[in-house]
Amino acid sequence: MGSQIPKFVFASSVLIVGAMLPACSQSGLKSPPSDSASTQPSTSPGPSTSFERDLQFIRNGQFAHVWVFSRQDGNQLDKDDAAYLRANAPQVIDWVTTGDGKRVIAGTNFDLQQGNLPQLRQRFVVEDYTGK
Repeated sequence: MGSQIPKFVFASSVLIVGAMLPACSQSGLKSPPSDSASTQPSTSPGPSTSFERDLQFIRNGQFAHVWVFSRQDGNQLDKDDAAYLRANAPQVIDWVTTGDGKRVIAGTNFDLQQGNLPQLRQRFVVEDYTGK
């Protein structure tokens, strides 16, 4: 009889430990259930296109004005276009050329409408993204 008690104690111990394991795994070692996610503040998804990422980069610079320039023929901007933009919009602080090379985003604290914007519009399609 004495030899059966340890087997019984051992079997009972295994069952108790086995029953406790699921409770331990729910103690915070797992991610919270999906329904609790609705109580947490949601974050907006990041920019999805390369243009949106480039635009966000300029916006993060806290510029008063954001302008987007592209060629009227829709082709990629070349070195002459870049030189023309820099020469005729010297107030622009930061320039970012989009991944496809067809647009350049400008960040400035100067309102280009007070400067050479009419001249720039003769050569480029100009879009004002200030506040958009």
